[in-house]
Amino acid sequence: MFLKKFILVFSFALFSATFFGQKDSVNVKGLKIKGNIKVDKGGVYDALAPSKAAFYSAIFPGMGQVYNKKYWKAPIVWGAMGTSIYYYLSNNKEYKRYRTAYKLRKIGLQDEFTQDDGTEVISIETLERAQDQLKENRDMSLLTTAILYVLQIVEASVNAHLLQFNTDDNLSFKPTFVTDPMYIDAPKVGLTIKYNF
Repeated sequence: MFLKKFILVFSFALFSATFFGQKDSVNVKGLKIKGNIKVDKGGVYDALAPSKAAFYSAIFPGMGQVYNKKYWKAPIVWGAMGTSIYYYLSNNKEYKRYRTAYKLRKIGLQDEFTQDDGTEVISIETLERAQDQLKENRDMSLLTTAILYVLQIVEASVNAHLLQFNTDDNLSFKPTFVTDPMYIDAPKVGLTIKYNF
């Protein structure tokens, strides 16, 4: 019963509501302007803007976002890539450390995990497992860095496309009921979307 009521209320709200995009709150009747009006040369589509943004991002990560004048995104890109590079370098350093200790122990020499009296602090099996885990973490950090690099290039290009998207005040969305005049006995419900440019 609750589900039927919910569907009824939801359908009523969906089909009877009218949504308008970007209503202008300025009353233009009786508006007088003194002086010269500066006309913005906006609306001109620059086909090279997305490729320029992608190129700048490929050369130096974050510069495509700066080219798009989305300055707040550049530190996010730098922080994300810097973090993944830091973890790559840290895991690689530890991997090499454990790898060297493993190799020394295999040939019978003293490594950093063996005390002066010959007592092993870490067993050889632990050295093997540590190498495997650190290598996996290192490779995952490298993969994350590569993915972030590609994503920031794509984001800069898509953002450059969307900055040129028309956001006119005439855009509106109005759902209405549509009935089929041929079949009066079996009413059908549909959705019509009208938009103006």
